[in-house]
Amino acid sequence: MVKAKRPSTESQPAAAMPDRSGSSVESAGIVATPAAAATPAAATAVLPSAAAVPEGRSRAVIDAVLPVVDGGRFPAKRIAGEPVRIEAHCLTDGHDRLRVTMRWQAVDSAEVHDLDMVPLPNDVWWCEFTPPLAGRYRYTVTAWVDHFESWRHELERRLELADIRIALRLGAELAEQTAARAAGDDAAMLARWAAQMRDAAAADGDPIGPEGLKAVALEPARIAVATRYPDRALAVTRSLELVADRRKAQFSSWYEMFPRSAAMQPGRHGTFRDVEARLAYVAEMGFDVLYFPPIHPIGIVNRKGRNNALTALPDDVGSPWAIGSAEGGHKDIQRELGTLEDFRSLTQKAQQLGIEIALDIAFQCAPDHPYVKAHPQWFKHRPDGTIQYAENPPKKYQDILPFDFENADWRALWAELKSVFDFWIAQGVKLFRVDNPHTKSFAFWEWAIAEITRVHPDVIFLAEAFTRPKVMHRLAKAGFTQSYTYFTWRISKRELTEYFTELTSGPGRDYYRPNVWPNTPDILHEALQLGLRPVFATRLVLAATLAANYGIYGPPFELMESKPREPGSEEYLDSEKYQLRHWDLTRADSLRYLIARINRIRNDNPPLQADHSLRFCPIDNEALIAYLKTDANGAAILTIVNLDPYKVQSGWVDLDLSALQLDEAQPYQVHDLLGEQRYIWRGRTNYVMLDPKRAPAHVFKVRRLIRKELDFDYYG
Repeated sequence: MVKAKRPSTESQPAAAMPDRSGSSVESAGIVATPAAAATPAAATAVLPSAAAVPEGRSRAVIDAVLPVVDGGRFPAKRIAGEPVRIEAHCLTDGHDRLRVTMRWQAVDSAEVHDLDMVPLPNDVWWCEFTPPLAGRYRYTVTAWVDHFESWRHELERRLELADIRIALRLGAELAEQTAARAAGDDAAMLARWAAQMRDAAAADGDPIGPEGLKAVALEPARIAVATRYPDRALAVTRSLELVADRRKAQFSSWYEMFPRSAAMQPGRHGTFRDVEARLAYVAEMGFDVLYFPPIHPIGIVNRKGRNNALTALPDDVGSPWAIGSAEGGHKDIQRELGTLEDFRSLTQKAQQLGIEIALDIAFQCAPDHPYVKAHPQWFKHRPDGTIQYAENPPKKYQDILPFDFENADWRALWAELKSVFDFWIAQGVKLFRVDNPHTKSFAFWEWAIAEITRVHPDVIFLAEAFTRPKVMHRLAKAGFTQSYTYFTWRISKRELTEYFTELTSGPGRDYYRPNVWPNTPDILHEALQLGLRPVFATRLVLAATLAANYGIYGPPFELMESKPREPGSEEYLDSEKYQLRHWDLTRADSLRYLIARINRIRNDNPPLQADHSLRFCPIDNEALIAYLKTDANGAAILTIVNLDPYKVQSGWVDLDLSALQLDEAQPYQVHDLLGEQRYIWRGRTNYVMLDPKRAPAHVFKVRRLIRKELDFDYYG
């Protein structure tokens, strides 16, 4: 865990100018006399105000609580049902003993749970709690100087009888004070104990000796009762919040497709019923999320033609991201796709196959969207009065009008945009991929996501923001559950190693969940434009094993679509964004079976279902990359990938056997889950060779030697 130290919240006395008037200075009921101020060698006494130091007797310091995001400005993220480790850096002056507790509760619940934090070296304390359900939680660390424990600790070390007698008198006073905070039988017992300590301390002679006196004071059962009634009058606290998401936030496999291209016959507009017929295909490949680009009516005004042509032909279907026409807007469905009832039927049938439908939410409008006529104030206007369309010079999007988040009617705009999510949640959708959220107000996202998840904590938001790193991270802090990444452009061993080390070990690990894609409808990376099967296979394995959340845009990916619109472009030729496409899913060269294999491996092996354990392994060939993932039960997956699509590459991989809890003197087995080969390895370094034309990667399950019987070794 990254120990990002937070600044202390302990108040400091405010600086003040000395009073030179000769009159008395009164602060917090304490008077400094003029005589003291008149002494030339002494500065005038200036006492701290009650506002500057609300309780100066509080000596405990909470220096940091982890996890923490931006000093507590945003909640950290975890998964419901999994333990959350809380660390607190707590200290005090001198040699007194601290006591530190942690209270956690659901933000909207009055039920609280209290835990004692366990001390570690160097003033670090820790405990764990498990949020049972998705939602927002608050955890509060409380620290105070524990005078009772300090007394007990010192008494145990005292040797002289006189010192022990004095300590018993002090203990009697503490027990009486504790009895006053207790009730019933506990209060009576503590009072009797106080009397016994006082009597023992006052007894003449030495009837029971030093150890006998200690025994009276240190009886474990009585100390246990006293511990239940601490004096926390001078305690300090630090509260933070945490969002617990459902498990799919941490582990998911996304498949993107255009429903309008799902028709079985070339040239026919696909429907939701056509997609229903495609569900078995998606399920067989092992995907649990089926994601659609916008399904709303597409604008007629300024509609784009094929390959982003400015002039559309009569039969051009336009871009789904140009949302809205006379037929409706963000809460309506493109007529050719079907009805709302058809959509509900599709979501239900998908759920029966273990698939959730994810929708694209793009907050922008075609020029003929109903919002434009009903709420023109929500859009930016040029000096000539016309509404400004979207631009990212030199690119122009004449078919899209962006919202103006600085307009005077912003509250109504916010409410309407949130209602779009509410509408589709009511239809059963719980996953949303949000288009270009970095071009909308951060404040809007923070408000909208918090409001939505307060009522529907199982909703997941994926931020499609390919932009500057700090902007991407701010969106994640603001509430987005998952985030797109730069994986698409990270190709070399060095790039992949540095980037994924940053994602899994940097400060973002507490709030930024990567979702990696080798391709999207907008991005055909130049590496894929080579059209080489090993490149597609390699990018698939990397995406699916480096990250617990990944996706592909299909069918172009499994059918290895590789033609760009023009040289140097990342746009697909004949892109589905602007036209219908027909895909032959039965092609013999399809990657569908490799994809199914990879997803089955992911589903069967818990180490691949989280990101926090990722670490890269040394391997003496720059064309080979090796990395390891483990889980709390000791399972380990070692992935080795050949990044060279042309040549056989080999090398020696170095494993940290102690981290894997492997005995260097014993052999161990690596079971390649992709090719079903098994190898016996010994020691830290072992040889691998990968032919990209046969198998560009190994996905090894590391198996320990568990027993020997006659001539057979058994690994598990």
